Amino acid sequence: MSAVVAYLDVAATTRVEPRVADVVLHWMTEDFGNAGSRTHEYGARAKKAVQEARAFLAGTVDVRTEEVIFTSGATESNNIALLGMAPYGEKHGRKHIITSAIEHKAVIEPLLHLQEKQGFEVDFLEPGPSGRISTEAVLEKLRPDTLLVSLMHVNNETGVIQPVAELAEKLQETPTYLHVDAAQGYAKVPEDLKAPIDLTSISGHKIGAPKGIGALVTRRRGWDKVPLEPIMFGGGQERKLRPGTLPVPLIMGLYEAAKVFRENRSRWERDAKEMRERLLAALGKTRFQINGDTDHSVPHILNVTFDGLNAEALIVRIKDQVAVATGSACTSASYTPSHVLTAMGLPGEVATNGIRLSWFPGQISDFDPNDLAETIAYMQPDAP
Repeated sequence: MSAVVAYLDVAATTRVEPRVADVVLHWMTEDFGNAGSRTHEYGARAKKAVQEARAFLAGTVDVRTEEVIFTSGATESNNIALLGMAPYGEKHGRKHIITSAIEHKAVIEPLLHLQEKQGFEVDFLEPGPSGRISTEAVLEKLRPDTLLVSLMHVNNETGVIQPVAELAEKLQETPTYLHVDAAQGYAKVPEDLKAPIDLTSISGHKIGAPKGIGALVTRRRGWDKVPLEPIMFGGGQERKLRPGTLPVPLIMGLYEAAKVFRENRSRWERDAKEMRERLLAALGKTRFQINGDTDHSVPHILNVTFDGLNAEALIVRIKDQVAVATGSACTSASYTPSHVLTAMGLPGEVATNGIRLSWFPGQISDFDPNDLAETIAYMQPDAP
């Protein structure tokens, strides 16, 4: 790939931070012990390191150390949270779940499995053009048999922040549990995730950690544990919720990435906002619309549709300038309209041709938004 291509797809994944890469290599090649080995110092050092990482990550979301369960990423965390609640729901006759139609497929598909194979009833709420689900809309759907609400923190296509903190407070007054897919929001909107959310899914590779590591936060209500059952078996690690040898290098990479991001978050937010302003000013040369509520969104994700332009054709045309996407990386191979933009009630032309731009400001220092805007403006119908 040419060095001039600016990477504007960090909502899909981020480059591993150099500090993180050094830490991962150390735990792969020097302190390479198994955290489950109890008979020698290699294992003891690994175990101690994992506990240190667990304690730090617990502190970032204000939970007890033992309430952090390491997983392979947010998709696995989502599956454990959603499928792991099903036995409790079946036992107690609570088989109603509320979610949104704009969730990631890693939430939608497990819920469809529960609906189609296990007789659960799932309400998929649609947000309207803002892309934001209101707390009131969720509460209106609550029933005595509602087991769970699953609502993402930050939408992966539009960057719109959902009111998960407010919802968590409201649901504390009920027996209904709250699961939040925080893949896009963890570390970036940190205060929200300190709210009393019962289950929080975290992904490492969205903040500069390697792919293949994440966590599920299982916050107690007082002394009561979230009634999760394992969906895999063998070994008993991670409180029997996620068996298997702990990937110590990846765990330490997530730990280091979370530290790096916390140290630099204020500057990251400032620079991300500055890039957004520069980008929008440049795009003023084009005809476009922003998809989603700009008053409730993260500063580094922007979803736009350009008047009269096919998204796929545009991406091919600008591929030597920028790397962007039409939506979630998990569904980008499909040319069908975005399920997120469709659920927002946007016209088919808009939903089919939305483009997501997402950035880490320090990694695109040579990017000039004006060059991109000029290419797009030239492609638009009736261009001068």
